[in-house]
This record gives sequence, C-alpha cells and structure tokens, in this order.
Amino acid sequence: MHEQQRSSASVRDHCLELLPLESMAYTVTSTPAGPVGSQYCVCKVELSICGQNLLDRDVTSKSDPFCVLFMEVNGKWVEIVSSKKITRTLLLGNGKPAGKGMITIAAQELSDNRVITLSMAGRKLDKKDLFGKSDPFLEFYKPGDDGKWMLVHRTEVIKYTLDPVWKPFTVPLVSLCDGDVEKPIKVMCYDYDSDGGHDFIGEFQTSVARMCEAQDASPLELECINPKKQKKKKNYKNSGIIIVKSCKITRDFSFLDYILGGCQLMFTVGIDFTASNGNPRDPSSLHYINPMGTNEYLSAIWAVGQIIQDYDSDKMFPALGFGAQLPPDWKVSHEFAINFNPTNPFCSGVEGIVQAYSACLPHIRFYGPTNFSPIVNHVARFAAQATQQEAASQYFILLIITDGVISDMDETRHAVVQASKLPMSIIIVGVGNADFAAMEFLDGDSRVLRSYTGEEAVRDIVQFVPFRDFRNAPKETLAKAVLAELPQQVVQYFKHQNLPPINSEPA
Repeated sequence: MHEQQRSSASVRDHCLELLPLESMAYTVTSTPAGPVGSQYCVCKVELSICGQNLLDRDVTSKSDPFCVLFMEVNGKWVEIVSSKKITRTLLLGNGKPAGKGMITIAAQELSDNRVITLSMAGRKLDKKDLFGKSDPFLEFYKPGDDGKWMLVHRTEVIKYTLDPVWKPFTVPLVSLCDGDVEKPIKVMCYDYDSDGGHDFIGEFQTSVARMCEAQDASPLELECINPKKQKKKKNYKNSGIIIVKSCKITRDFSFLDYILGGCQLMFTVGIDFTASNGNPRDPSSLHYINPMGTNEYLSAIWAVGQIIQDYDSDKMFPALGFGAQLPPDWKVSHEFAINFNPTNPFCSGVEGIVQAYSACLPHIRFYGPTNFSPIVNHVARFAAQATQQEAASQYFILLIITDGVISDMDETRHAVVQASKLPMSIIIVGVGNADFAAMEFLDGDSRVLRSYTGEEAVRDIVQFVPFRDFRNAPKETLAKAVLAELPQQVVQYFKHQNLPPINSEPA
C-alpha cells in the first residue's frame, strides 16, 4: 500500500457511562456497551490501521481504500486488539485470500490527556491546476515503530487558492507525536484531485516543540519543499510557505478526571404527588407499594440513586415532593421535604430516601397542579452558590419522577434555560402511560430549548426517559439510559468555565 494511505484511525472509546466508584480503577475488559456497574475499559485506545498490496479495484486509476471496523458486543469477537500489533491476511467474501492483501492494526493507549490545537495557513503555494489555482490540503505524519511515516491527521481542502487558511484543529498529543514534543513530524502539502491522484506540492519536517514557538503576534513560517524540483532547478527556493499561526497544548479532561479530582455529585430527588397518580392505597395507583415493596417511583429512585450515591462522599440527599396538600393546614406545596423537616430535608443514602417516601405517603393529600419550576429553581439556588467556588468541586443533579403533563411549562422552560448556566443537570423519569410530549420538548436533543423570553439554553442539561420502556428490563439498563448524558454535561460545564479538576497538572 502507498505510504500516504497509512493512517491512524482514531477509534476511541470515551467510556462515559457512570460506574460505581469501586469498579473504576480496576476495569480492564473492553465492552463499551456493558451494563452500568460492570467492569469494562475506562481508558482511550487509538487503533492505527495500515494496508499492504491491496487489490486494485479501479479500471483507470488506483483503488480508494477505506476500512470499516465491526465490533460484536454480545457475540464472540468482543476483543478488538489482543496485542500491540496484529497483521492479518485480507479475505474476500467467499473466504479466499484477496490477492496478497494484508492489514495491520496497532493499538496505543491514550493515557496522556494533553491535546494540541493548531492553526495553519499557506502563502504563495505552487499552482498545480492547469486552468485555475491549487486546492491545497495538509497531511501530518509521525514515525511508526517500523520507521515508516504514519498519517495522523488530514486538514480540509481549501478550494481555488495559493494562500489557504485552514480551520484550527485539535488532536491528542499522543496521536500527533506519541506525547514527545521533540519527535519529528512530517507535514506534506497536496493539491486535491477528485480522482484521488492528488498532486504533491511540497513538504517539511518540524516538531511540536518547534511549532509551539508560534504566537498570535509572531507566527512561525516554514518552507514547503519539493525535493524533485529542488534537485532539478538551481534557483529553486521553495514551493510556498506553510505558516503555523498558533500552537497550543492543553489538557482534555474527562469525567473521570473531574471525579477523581474530588468533584462531588450533589443528588436531589423530586417526587410528583399530584392527584393524577391515583390514591396510593389503591393498587391501580402509581404510588401504590405492592407486596414486593416497590412501585415505579421506587424503582426509579433505586436505579439512579444506587449509582449516583457512589459519587457523593457524605451520601446525604435532599428529597423533595411537589403537588400535594400538607398537614396541618392542607396548603398545596411544590417543594416540600418528604421527611417533613424543611430545615434538614436530607436523607441518608438511597435507603433513607425510600424510607422517607414510604413514611410520608399516608400523611399527605395528592392534589395539583404539576409545577416543575419551583423544584428546579430550588436546586438552582444551591448550584448558583457553588459557582462562587473557583474549583470544579460540586455539580448538582435533580432527578424528577413524574406521571404526567407539566402545568407550568413556560416557567419551567425559563427555569431550565437559567439552570443551563449553572453546574446542574436535570433527569426526568416519566412513570405511567401518560403523554410525555412536554418532557421530550425539555430534553434538548433535537432542538435548542428556548425560554418564553426567547433566550436559548447555553447547553442541553435535561435527559428524559419514559419508565415504561424499561419495565421488564434489569434496573442497570434503566440507570444506563437515565445517566447516559450526565458525564458529558459535567465535563462540558467545567470546560466552558475553564475549570480544571482539583489538583490537576498544568499542560
């Protein structure tokens, strides 16, 4: 295979599912779709794929090879790479060898979380197109273990110009130079052709250390050399200049980095006690506790709480109710402590939440309406206080378990948009068989949520899951779906605030 087609195909398992902490440091198997709480890989792995002697499938030009990686999750071939490098003969669909074609896969653990962001441009590059200018792009290579250059990044093509400005790009430092800033890097510049026969413009060698000399005020200029032209022409100077406008190394912190750095997940439960749930003494009620000692509310609390509690050192969680009339004056409340202690609404662990929930049921009257905004604003007040700390120390999670339609949709939308600026996420579990269209609307996966004032949420912080989809599934499956977006929401918030994990090393 042509050397330029040797590539590092960044196959990375970000492993952002929440796990009980005790399994985190010892997870070694590579089953990304494994249930929450099971042991599996929490590191990032990059696979570099190289082909040799591939069959030529095009009549008028060379093949345009690409590689598709299949991973069977519950079948026989879960393990992708069993050693640092494997080489296999390529086979056709009928099982016969594909000529002399071979494929080599090398694995490298991305244990270094540094990333490099490069901003590149070109000036006076050689004109390669007969009737126009060039369509230049860059390729970055690092030396492989076998001494051959390995492609690690390709920029986009800039059409019809000899003075291109490429978009800034970010790659892991391990991918670009194996984390060694002095390691040589080869940069090759080509003129793009649609048939794949890209015209070579020139090349140069540099290193990350050298490129980091570039500053916004004083960019680094490197001559792009075509060795053939250099040999032929005595007065040859270069084939243009490649400019490193800026080069910055930062750390790409993961959810695990923040948790191991000491960030606490502050968990609050909000429980819907509106009349649409039915009388808790009636077996048809969603709050009816069956002979097994459970119902859909309790199942949701257990599934989510058992995971979250491992991320909070004191395991003391506020549990609030809404939509009920409370003794002794039977006024409706939309944010009451279910342990009836407003100055100390904390319950000890998930067991404490379950006990307080069961104990309060006989003493309240289910009523309405179904107002979410008071409980969202309640937690947001504490999240706002946490922003005064100049460290990634606390992140708040509100779990709302509800049976139906939101009554104060405008106020709730506004509250969520305001909360999106805070270290806070909202998980909504819908129980029963009601219409949950409003909950889907709050979950900003398909569109940006807006307040009634027109203000947009700065990030998506709501995850909605209908419990009915998981009634017959293990509780781990529910927990996995409910917590799927939380790690990236945590990382997104702290990155946006430029807050590294506590006691993290500088880049």
